[in-house]
Amino acid sequence: MKVATVTLNPALDLTIRADGWRQGDVNTAQGAQFDAGGKGVNVASFLADAGMTVTATGLLGADNPERFEALLRDKGVRDAFIRVPGATRIGVKVVDELAQETTDLNLPGLTPNNEHLQALQGTLDALAEDHDVFVLAGSLPPGAPQDLYVQLTARLRAAGRTVALDTSGAALRAALQAGALPHLLKPNIHELKFALDRNLVSDADLLAAARTLIARGAELVAVSMGERGALLVTAAEAVMARPPRVAVKSTVGAGDAMLSGLVNARARALTLHDTARAATSFSLGAITRVGAHLPDPETLTAFARQVDVRNADHAQEV
Repeated sequence: MKVATVTLNPALDLTIRADGWRQGDVNTAQGAQFDAGGKGVNVASFLADAGMTVTATGLLGADNPERFEALLRDKGVRDAFIRVPGATRIGVKVVDELAQETTDLNLPGLTPNNEHLQALQGTLDALAEDHDVFVLAGSLPPGAPQDLYVQLTARLRAAGRTVALDTSGAALRAALQAGALPHLLKPNIHELKFALDRNLVSDADLLAAARTLIARGAELVAVSMGERGALLVTAAEAVMARPPRVAVKSTVGAGDAMLSGLVNARARALTLHDTARAATSFSLGAITRVGAHLPDPETLTAFARQVDVRNADHAQEV
């Protein structure tokens, strides 16, 4: 299986470790590092670590592509990004390991024009000739139409390709209101509440919302719930995956790792129970380190064994 990831609004992530930092005060940081980031970039990195054949495309600033190029080269990911004039935005992540918290400060991205978007569509058409799965991930860049993911999903589904989507806000709302939904959806609780305009109070509410999307054409809906784990729903069954407690280095990329695990599980034709374990193990692997990198297979297997997966019939409070 060949996978293409699409990142329309990538970011250079500056991760700063500052244990016990206080807002509005002078703080001392313990360290910092830059990483090529953005949801689709992270997914490409995780999938490459898992041994999959991956192409990364999207829109990338022509002024500072070096870290992205180095990451893709080191991971063995094919670079099919459209270069856009200007510099890719910076996203600041302040990690407090003592409090087990991460604070994000995201700057707006570059504004593409119609020529850039047409070039992207041409690239996707070419990739659709031999790629099986397309992962559309992350926010839309400034000025892009809010239904851009809807357009891309329809285009790729018409080509007979599987589409996975992980976005938020108006872009997710538009995608969920479209006639043809992506095959795989991975919102978190808050994103799903906003997109559906529902007050999802209990796990029963969450399950009903996911099943609504399944009835409208999605094949798998995975709702991430932070430290509580994730709800995975198909037309045939629904399970709740509860992760073990681990020492958290950074929560940045945890959702992207879970999405990668879902795609990898699909390639391996795993059952829903085993898919839940695999996706959760990817997420655990991500939060125990900084940067979009998976641990060794033995560590992932050990994490997977510790994931408690149960039938989601009995609802509990969200």
